[in-house]
This record gives sequence, C-alpha cells and structure tokens, in this order.
Amino acid sequence: MGTINSVTLEVISNSLLSIVEQMGVILTKTGYSTNIKERKDLSVALFDKNGKLITLAQHIPLHFSSLLGAVSEVLNKWNINDIYEGDTFIGNDPYSGGGSHLPDIVLVKPVFYKGELIAFAVNTGHHADRNIRRSTIYDEGLRIPIIKLYEKDKLVKDVYDLIMLNFQLKEERKGDLRAQLIANQFGENKIIELIDKIGIDTYTDFCREWLKYGERKARQSIKQLPDGIYEFEDYLDDDGNKTEDLLIKLKIIIQGEKIDFDFTESCEQVTGSFNCIRNALLATVYYAVKCLMDNTMPANAGAFESIDVTAREGTLVCSTEPAPTQSRATTTQRIADVIFGAFAKIDPIKVTAAGNGAVSFFNFSGFDSRTGKPYVYLETIGGGSGARFNKDGLDAVQVHMTNTSNLPVEALEMEYPLLVEKYALAENSGGDGEYRGGLGIIRGIRILDESKNTELLAATERTKTRPWGLLGGKYAAGARLNVIRDGKRINTLNKVNGFPLRADDLIELVTAGGGGYGDPSKRSVESRKKDIAEGKVK
Repeated sequence: MGTINSVTLEVISNSLLSIVEQMGVILTKTGYSTNIKERKDLSVALFDKNGKLITLAQHIPLHFSSLLGAVSEVLNKWNINDIYEGDTFIGNDPYSGGGSHLPDIVLVKPVFYKGELIAFAVNTGHHADRNIRRSTIYDEGLRIPIIKLYEKDKLVKDVYDLIMLNFQLKEERKGDLRAQLIANQFGENKIIELIDKIGIDTYTDFCREWLKYGERKARQSIKQLPDGIYEFEDYLDDDGNKTEDLLIKLKIIIQGEKIDFDFTESCEQVTGSFNCIRNALLATVYYAVKCLMDNTMPANAGAFESIDVTAREGTLVCSTEPAPTQSRATTTQRIADVIFGAFAKIDPIKVTAAGNGAVSFFNFSGFDSRTGKPYVYLETIGGGSGARFNKDGLDAVQVHMTNTSNLPVEALEMEYPLLVEKYALAENSGGDGEYRGGLGIIRGIRILDESKNTELLAATERTKTRPWGLLGGKYAAGARLNVIRDGKRINTLNKVNGFPLRADDLIELVTAGGGGYGDPSKRSVESRKKDIAEGKVK
C-alpha cells in the first residue's frame, strides 16, 4: 500500500469524515431558514486537489450530484493558476453550474497549504425561495453558473448584489449563505490543522492510496456478482404537465469485474420538472451500489470510477437544456427503485421491496399579515419503506435519495401563518406479506386568516404505479393529494402548480406505504394481532 499502512489509512479517513460531519453540524446550527436549521436540507464533502471525492458526510445522497458537479465545473472553467487562496465559488445551474436543480446552491472553497492547492471544501443547501414551476429551466428561477463569490477573501459585490436581487426572502438567503461560508471555512481550518499534524507528504500519499483502496473494494464486490444481464422497469405516474406513464428502464450487465447500468431505453425528457441530469443519475447509481454490493466500500471517487453508467442524452434520466429539473429528486427515487428491482433478480436477500418512491412535498407561498412580509414554507413528507427478507418495513421515513428531517409542528406554526391539523400514520398503507411494508404519512395543513394571496405547489407520486412487493409480497397503498374547501375536495390532480388557496382551506397529503416481502399466508398470528393492536390495519 505504498507509504501508507492500513492503520494510518483508517485513522486519516476517519479524521476527514469527522471534519465533514462537523461541517454539517455547523451548517445546521448556523443556518437561518427552517429548511436548513430544522429540516437539514444540506450536504457537505471534501475533494482532493484534482476534484476527486475523498469523503462525504451522510446527509442527502442526491446532493452528491451537485457537490461533484460544482467542483468539476470549477476545474473545467478555471486554470489552476487563477484559483487563489481565499476564493469561494458559487453555482446552482444544472447545465452550467454543476448543480442538479436551482434551489440547491453550492459553495466551493479551495483549500491551500503553504501556498499549494491541496483540497476543496464544498457544501450545498436548499434555498426555498420560490414555488412556481413552468416548462423550461429558464422559468424555474435564477441560474447561477460557477462564478467567484469571493476572490482572495474579498467579496465580489456585483455578483452578490445580482444574486440577492433575484430573491424575495433576502434575509433568509443572506443568513443561509453566511452559514455555508462558515461551514466551509471550518473545513479549511480543520484540514490545515490535520496536515500540520501528519505532514503534507503523508496527506498526499493518503489521498492517492485511499482512492486506490476504494477502487479495489468496488472491483472485488463486482467480481462476487454472477455474470449476466438483469432487467427491470418502472414508471412515474406523470410529469405534472399532462405527460403520463414515464418509463424508466434499466439493464444491468455484469461481466467479471465490470458492471454497467444501462438506462438507454428510458423515456424522453419531458416539459414537466421531473427531468434529472446525468450527475443526478450517477449519484443515484453510486448510492444504490453502496447499499447493495458492499456497505464497507468507501464513498470516494475511486470506488465510483469502477462503475459504468450508460444513458442517452435528452432522456428523463439524462436531460439536456432547456429541460426543467426542479423535481428531479422524485425521478431519482424511481431510478433507485428500478436498480433495487433489478438487483432482486441477482440476490433478493440484499434488497428491500419498493418504498414510497417519491419526494412528496408541500410548498406554500403567500403574504404573512402578522409580519407584513412574504413567506415560503417547503416540506418534504416521508412514507413507508419496503419490507425485507427478515423484517417489516419502517413507518414514516424518508427513503433512498433524500434524508431530510420533518419540520416540527411548533417551528412550523411559529414561523408561518399555517395550522397543522393532522399528522398521523396512514392506516392500511403498507403492503401485506410475511413481512409487512411500512406505513405512509397523512399531513394536513390549514390556511389561517393571516395568510394572504397564498398559492400551493405540491406533488406526490405512486398514485397509479404503487410500490411493488417482493417474493409474493403485496403492493402498498398509493399516495394522494387533497385540497379540501368547505368539506369538499376541489383538486383532481396529484401535482398542482400555483394553486390558489383561501383562508380555512385544508391541504392534505397522504404518502404511499412500502411494499411487502414474502407470502402473506406465512405472516405469524402474533404479528397480525400486533398490526391490529397498533392500528396499522383495520
């Protein structure tokens, strides 16, 4: 292993992991908006000087697409001699800024040691500032290519002013950006502190050997899989813009130490906002590989470079400009389901049945009469996870590509002119089986009189294509979105955009459960009694 033995490799890798985990805590504690300080809609990572991922905190798997993309764009657009100590780059655009959708703003800070570039500290946070979606990327908000926000520790004020001019919740955006800056600065300080202890030569050797170790682990894991071709397909219900049954089709090809995830036959990109760019597809594949093949494999660039991903440009899973990408997270959820479904044909013991398979969300915007200011409330709502070969699925959790917390009722009602009227498990929503799928969630929010000119952007999935079971396990119950006025449901769709609301309207989101696993006739009598006693089934 060159100049680095296995013990030293482990010690340094855990030291760097500790740094990114602390960066995440700092970003959470110093964030201004509820979306960052409460829901933890953020991620952080460290890259080496060549833009190779070294370590990634366990926040939101999908965010890796933005972190990876932003660092790549920095190195593509800037000569290394034009990157200075004290620089900070900012970007969000899926097609020119390394992002995957516009609300996720990435900050990249080059780290120098005695005048030499040695790393990049990177973080992203979701800035919930808008709620209207249209049919192209140009309609979805401010597009920021990778540009310098700071140069040599000096704010590039024209860039900052231009960005702030395009946000309505300026104090939130300023506060969250400051938190992101602080987190990256902490990361830089801690990396330098570590190198002072171990020496720059040892650090450089570590980066090289750590990536080689990741590649070896990945290839060994692939080699254990049986050669062959394994296929699976699933559908998104629709794109929210009248295009239905969006096919995601996968062919996994395994030969020796090589594995290829081929999505060539997936459907074309759509005018709705559910397209995902290639980096988002890669992040999903890498997440699934770590779950299904070898969970001791490090999350670094060496491991990921051993995996091939094939996709046609201009498709739902590999979109090109000007396709909108705001809701790409739900598409990556279905991509994960498809990968798990294909792997079930290799080894069902390693695979769960389908989970709720969506990033179901509310996004309310309006004018708060209490403060005299506009507001935007965003929350993603979890659901059931799929059962596995020896355990029931979990109730009311986020699955696969998202990992945000719920917004506590107390914080929500304090911050916004809204009332949480219902928050409960959805009875009978888990798929039956020897092991039952987890339950979805019912979240009901009422509009108060203090909220004026309120509009709703909301979406859920698995209303038609319900979460599937495995080995005889049953489908889970699907999802639904209800807007209730004077006791009557007034919407007909599972996705609404700019839907006008009135005081006293109740918006109810019911998310899907998880699929069951195994023959339902084999479920124990004790388990069925417990299901009834706990109110999971009627």
